[in-house]
Amino acid sequence: MRRRELFSTAATVTGFAAFQSDAVLRAQNATASSFERPADSVARDEDFWLNIRHAFTVDRNMINLNNGGVSPSPRVVSDTEKRYLDIENLSPSYYMWNVLDPGIETVRRRLARAFGCDTEEIAITRNASEALEIVQLGMNLKAGDEILTTNQDYPRMITCWKQRERRDGVVLKQISFEVPPPSMDYLVKRFEDNITPKTKVIHLCHITNRTGQIFPVKKICQMARARGIEVVVDGAHAFAQFPFRHEDLDCDYYGTSLHKWVLAPIGTGMPYVRKNKIKNIWPMMPAPEGMDQNIRKFEEIGTHPASQRNAITEALNFHESIGPERKAARFRYLRKRWSNQLRQLPGVKILNSEDPEQSCAIGFIQVEGFKSGELAKHLWDKYRIWTVGVGLKGEYDGLRITPNVYTTLEEVDTFTEVMDKIIRKKALV
Repeated sequence: MRRRELFSTAATVTGFAAFQSDAVLRAQNATASSFERPADSVARDEDFWLNIRHAFTVDRNMINLNNGGVSPSPRVVSDTEKRYLDIENLSPSYYMWNVLDPGIETVRRRLARAFGCDTEEIAITRNASEALEIVQLGMNLKAGDEILTTNQDYPRMITCWKQRERRDGVVLKQISFEVPPPSMDYLVKRFEDNITPKTKVIHLCHITNRTGQIFPVKKICQMARARGIEVVVDGAHAFAQFPFRHEDLDCDYYGTSLHKWVLAPIGTGMPYVRKNKIKNIWPMMPAPEGMDQNIRKFEEIGTHPASQRNAITEALNFHESIGPERKAARFRYLRKRWSNQLRQLPGVKILNSEDPEQSCAIGFIQVEGFKSGELAKHLWDKYRIWTVGVGLKGEYDGLRITPNVYTTLEEVDTFTEVMDKIIRKKALV
């Protein structure tokens, strides 16, 4: 390369770098300017959300409206996980235990700060199911003790209690509730009216995985505590979907997934156990007696993937850089964008509450004359729209719709247009 060409190339690279720097600065300024604006205003600012979308690598040839199952991580999180995996592979027995494993304490501290609790009350697991089963299987219960829950709680958690029925002779009672319910106080009363002298545990969702109903957790916990009843809260869908802290719940036990709304690596979860309750919960995998009061006894699973766990910190950074209030406002905006247009059509029922205290990202639509499984399959086969059919025998059958921060308005509007056509023609067209 000649000298003149070299300098020309160098100038081009410098100019491109300056352009990149300016682009980052402008993006940062746009984000900073949103701090003083109401969250519902930012929710409609497509320039703001364009920057968020560019943080993801997703398949735009499909429309993913099932983020409630598992969400993709932003690139910074997946790149971090891959980097830790490469480090781990340099010499696993050294790097995993001496370099990466100590990083779990930073993850624990960050999760505790986000949840608003003591660092010594948070463990790291593989998902919400494991987090909750630790408590469900670890509680000291005897034959005849009653567990009170709903018929809309997560199937895996119901399966866990039913195993304890077969193994230990406890009694599982499931109650129903109106969808959507008339009020939060109604939900409290549904539990209160079904308590008996044998009730030892109440198990409930913070927000259901079905219709997205948010429960008045604090009122239920305090009502139960006054009666000496333990409360296990399933927060699989709640954590990082909408803003709250532990003080807003006042619960003793909480389990959540981090690969849903936190956008952490797939296979990460978190149980919270109040410090004075840790000693009384048996870990699923045995731990030394000296760990009886140590939250880490719930992590005694043997060799584990440190790369996934250590990348949780970057997911929390990303979540906090958006802001919990802005995320929740965006979720509600996207949900209303499609549901408000479809709710007036004949045969349509929107089964999530419109009260912002009772709903957030999760929307639910039932269409008379259509089975949810067949409708979900048609949306995928013909339009590449990925949803999930959810039903409860004798009560409802429809589609759960869950966009995320990377979802575009065009994707939401395409779903709306397709559903409008199907509903009006009363056929899978």
